[in-house]
Amino acid sequence: MTKPLRFDLNDLRLFAAVAAAGSLSKGAASLPLALSAASARLRQLEHRLGLSLFVRHASGVRLTPAGEVLLEHARRLLRSAQDAQLAMDGLSGEQRVALRLYANTTANSTILPGALGRFLAEHGYVDVTLVERPSREVIAAVAAGEADLGVIDGDYEPPGLLALPIGRYRLAVLASPRHPLANRANISFRELASHDLVGLPDGSSMQGFVEKLARLSGLDLHMRARAPSFAAIARLVAGGAGVAVVPEATGQGYRDAMGLALVALSDDWAERELKLCLRQWETLPTMVRALAEALSGIAR
Repeated sequence: MTKPLRFDLNDLRLFAAVAAAGSLSKGAASLPLALSAASARLRQLEHRLGLSLFVRHASGVRLTPAGEVLLEHARRLLRSAQDAQLAMDGLSGEQRVALRLYANTTANSTILPGALGRFLAEHGYVDVTLVERPSREVIAAVAAGEADLGVIDGDYEPPGLLALPIGRYRLAVLASPRHPLANRANISFRELASHDLVGLPDGSSMQGFVEKLARLSGLDLHMRARAPSFAAIARLVAGGAGVAVVPEATGQGYRDAMGLALVALSDDWAERELKLCLRQWETLPTMVRALAEALSGIAR
């Protein structure tokens, strides 16, 4: 006789979210669910299964061998449940499809909005929630099934996922019109390092790339301020806090709207790549495939 199930979809959804985040608090917040309720639910799940799913430590949690096995099944079941819901919605006349797209700050400020807008204009029955996260969190969300697709920095090779190039962009320097660099046509990164800088938070892929290059080049960057968005960075630059490395297309918008100066970075590495991150193609629902095809066509 088949034993009754010892978990439900809500258990699996919470378990997968915590596994992806490596943290009980972050996983609970992503659902959202109160931390105390999430902790109690996971302990009840472990008790019903008779297995420990996580090793808890000071900086978060990590999966046990049993947790690794359950995670593989949980992701598959959650995807199947989502597909079943979409199929039933179609049969009941509810034709709308909801997709979740995660992307890093650079993608959201450069090539992604235009491509996504065109896709939505052509697919009037599709709704997309666009969530901004650092590339590492985007990869975790796609792997966990929380995101249908993700756009990440080109330096990442996500294990177990597909990564397709979708576009390139150049980095440039945004400066106040009163700054000594304002009238320059271009500048090297080595020379730029001698000026006060404004940047994104530590978790940003682009900011991490810039700071890694500085370390490898033996340069000491003076970060006077960090801000959560390019819009906030532009305002800090306009106020005279320092200069900022930004995507050239983003900088052009702030140059035209705010009268800022935009200076080209002369280094070869200033040309960067974005990738589309997705699960195995054959597992994707039809409309996720359609969106992936539309986004991967940006580069063609």
